[in-house]
Amino acid sequence: MKKYLLLFCFILSYSTYGQLDNPEELSFEEYLGFVKLFHPIAKQANLKIEEGQANLMKARGGFDPKLEVDYNRKDFKSKDYYNLFNATFKVPTWYGIDFKANFEENSGDFLNPQNSVPNNGLFTAGVSASLGQGLFINERMATLKKARFFNNQTKAERDLMANNIVYEAALAYFDWVQAFNETEMYKRFLSNAKIRFEGVRESVLAGDKAGIDSLEANININNRALALEQSKVKLMKNTLMVSNFLWLDNDVPLEINPNVNPKPLEKSEVDSVLQLEELVEFNAEAHPKLIALDSKISGLTVDKRLKANKLLPKVDVQYNFITQDPDIGNSFNTSNYKAGLNVAFPLFLRKERGDLKLAKIKIEATKFERTNTSLSLKNKVEALKRELESYITQNEIIAEVVKDYETLLEAEERKFSFGESSVFLINYRESSLIDAQLKQLKLRNKFYHTKAKLFNSLGTVLN
Repeated sequence: MKKYLLLFCFILSYSTYGQLDNPEELSFEEYLGFVKLFHPIAKQANLKIEEGQANLMKARGGFDPKLEVDYNRKDFKSKDYYNLFNATFKVPTWYGIDFKANFEENSGDFLNPQNSVPNNGLFTAGVSASLGQGLFINERMATLKKARFFNNQTKAERDLMANNIVYEAALAYFDWVQAFNETEMYKRFLSNAKIRFEGVRESVLAGDKAGIDSLEANININNRALALEQSKVKLMKNTLMVSNFLWLDNDVPLEINPNVNPKPLEKSEVDSVLQLEELVEFNAEAHPKLIALDSKISGLTVDKRLKANKLLPKVDVQYNFITQDPDIGNSFNTSNYKAGLNVAFPLFLRKERGDLKLAKIKIEATKFERTNTSLSLKNKVEALKRELESYITQNEIIAEVVKDYETLLEAEERKFSFGESSVFLINYRESSLIDAQLKQLKLRNKFYHTKAKLFNSLGTVLN
């Protein structure tokens, strides 16, 4: 956290907006550090984890023991028709077996004979089970299994959201750096144009040069001033774009003051911050997108097993030992019991077979999506690696071009000082140099943009 505290030195005041206003440099690492910690989307991504955990807790609730109490009474014209009291404690288990303990106490003048119990009540302990549908998989089991896979899926989705916000923030920072460098470049050329104008003006006043040279030098000043103003507008827009990603811990957005400049970028710093320096071979199987799809397929597979289980006949049995003695363990008698059997089986199974077929189709569709995503990710990463190699070569070439144009401009200015050239030729050489330097800045920015795209394609989550 120490390296991030530097940004707090930039804060002058804030009500709706904080403002960074000391003439300082904001490094790429510090900037992304704030994005990771405080950006609302980064915080929203963490809510995905909580969503998965809450869903898992909800699914586990299907196996919670349950206490039920049922009481009914009827009195009419001073007659006690009935009093029915029934308390049940149920313990669901993983498979389709439930354990149950029950206490029943009933009385009344018009009590249904089947509800008659001893004066001290009746105790019951037993078990219910599904021997067909629901034995090896049931709704409770399926819900819990799917919740576990959904929990893994939400973690992967969280990683994707966190990766994407860092990617967008990095692009904004790189554009800010380019706009700043262009503005600084135009400032230098405007300063050179003003110095050249003063020299030409003195030569015109001395009679060594024609007045038209002074006019052309002044036109050059205005052209450079116009380009500088345009670059300042671009810098202002990009500064605000970067400000969109800067927040304080209490959800207060920060606005970067124009006095705060981006720190010059180094390839090694970008690689280190985006964790690209040790990239040797891309492991697609560890990508959050594929992890999310794998979890989705696992959840759909559980759903398919549940649908297949519905093809079995429904056979529910229950057995309950009955006693009037609260000490159930010592009063067990096999002749006192309640038992039940429930059998059901649809004749055509059209609904069940249709549900199973739809479940299989969903799995196949998701598997096709996973195969396509895996191949796309591998090809995209490989293409970006080759693009980076190309940009390295292009940047080396443009650096040589800029160097040559600088040499031409210096030579032309030397010839001008000897009276062997003109302001027109100097302006021409300088315009060519400006175009080359602009191209150099754009190529450098494209190089860093491609670095960010590679980071995004790898699905990396910054530590």
